[in-house]
Amino acid sequence: MTAVPGTSGKDRASPIAGSGGERQAGAYRPGYELVAERILQLIGELALAPGDRMPTEKDLAARLGTSRTVVREAVKVLSATGRVTAQKGRGLYVADGESVLGARRWGGFFLPTNLDHIFMLFEFRRVQETEASRLAATRASPAELRTIETAVQTCRHGYTSGNDAQFEEGDDAFHVGVATASHNFFLLAAVREARMLQRQASVIGLRGLGGHADGAVDEHEAIYRAIAGGDAEAAAQATSVHLDNTLKDYRREIQRRVFGGRT
Repeated sequence: MTAVPGTSGKDRASPIAGSGGERQAGAYRPGYELVAERILQLIGELALAPGDRMPTEKDLAARLGTSRTVVREAVKVLSATGRVTAQKGRGLYVADGESVLGARRWGGFFLPTNLDHIFMLFEFRRVQETEASRLAATRASPAELRTIETAVQTCRHGYTSGNDAQFEEGDDAFHVGVATASHNFFLLAAVREARMLQRQASVIGLRGLGGHADGAVDEHEAIYRAIAGGDAEAAAQATSVHLDNTLKDYRREIQRRVFGGRT
């Protein structure tokens, strides 16, 4: 294992402005998320390889100009997504890059033209995101609610203006925002990885599938309203309806494009 470089000015990372949270491109991002990204950058700057020991939480806080509490939350995120390993009594280590769900390995298995794979992925998303919405309804902070609301508005504007890229940006921010508001790092990792696998459908020209975008914006709104109102069961039900409808659209569109409309 490689020793951690010293903390001289030469390899000291620049402090993060606003480590308590920042609004970027109109969307609030919590401080721990910004710090998690900066830790990954620092790993690259220090040329640390899988298995190498990382700086301590105290050292990371000093390097990044933030508190140990924020660093600790960032490390939880990185641990949940398989980027960092926290070994009790030994410290922090760079992980081997395998995510909590093994999506890198699944990526070689998942075939975006295989309807069975698409259906299984949606079943998996339904379990994750229904529970994430249920938890978000009882745990979301005001800042996280604003993030979800902004994502709803971005999606709607993207749809009404015909801007597919903006719609997809808002869609991704919405689902990740709800998962973040669940305050469960494993659910957040699962949602991100399932969406990463789903995006592989773009390699066969299935980006922006079907005609469900108009329904999706209203369904996002219903999920947000339930979460903001603290109604856990309504949030879970609205999420279930949204994913079921999205799956129906995927089914129709893939059959049309790949199988010439045969059912």
